[in-house]
Amino acid sequence: MKYKFLVENKTDNPGIMAEHGLSVYIEASHKKILFDAGATDLLIRNAEKMEVDLGGVDFAVVSHGHYDHTGGFSAFCQINNNASIYIHKDAFRKSYGMEDGKLEDETSGIRWSRQESERLKDRLVFTDGPCWIDEDTVITGTVICGEDFRPTENFFYRDEEGQLVRDDMCHEQCLVIREKAGLYIFSGCSHRGAVSAINTAKAMFPGERVAVLVAGMHLYSASDEDRQRVIGQILREDINKVMPVHCTGIKAICDLKTGLGEKCVVVTAGDSFDGC
Repeated sequence: MKYKFLVENKTDNPGIMAEHGLSVYIEASHKKILFDAGATDLLIRNAEKMEVDLGGVDFAVVSHGHYDHTGGFSAFCQINNNASIYIHKDAFRKSYGMEDGKLEDETSGIRWSRQESERLKDRLVFTDGPCWIDEDTVITGTVICGEDFRPTENFFYRDEEGQLVRDDMCHEQCLVIREKAGLYIFSGCSHRGAVSAINTAKAMFPGERVAVLVAGMHLYSASDEDRQRVIGQILREDINKVMPVHCTGIKAICDLKTGLGEKCVVVTAGDSFDGC
């Protein structure tokens, strides 16, 4: 198992740029996988500097339908002519954040142009429930929320009747890969909860432990109580390596580092890892 961070919010690697987004290149089970594509075509430039051949990617996974995870797919498909892109069937909701009771001007959803959408449509594979690539690799489909889950941010879209509806983020899905060491879980933003992502992944592989969790945990706007509750649950999982990325938030990263020590790895764009 090898995985490389093409896009992340921060970097300390010379020559590598950062942006608000996430993209991870993965080699596992004789497959080359792209998990998310960041907000722009930055993944292409960083991949070149990291000597990652995106043209050889076998398939790609979209964690959820937001711009900071999907913006680079158009550029990716100009380099890669064959890879299917697994995306949830409800990922194209035109959702918006809300501030001071007013919808934001620009959508938080996918921002592909009409031309890009047309160019990409034949590459998309729509998921709903679990989608098994092989016996050790699954795209979870909708992450199942835990009973104690509380969202830290809400998004809204208009339904077919024009009514404003809260996005339940049912288009959030994870990539889970089973290796000898255990499960590797890749979660883009965990809008349905980092613990929900862990439990959904474990339900796919009963009896298996989690070896590595790579996750945007969306705790930057969480209350102190909610942040500590989620972090406490993660600590109890006894995961070999926890990588809080993207939207996790600096307070949560510091709390995880304090609680886990070397088991918490603070990742930046340009970082590469081998195993757990």
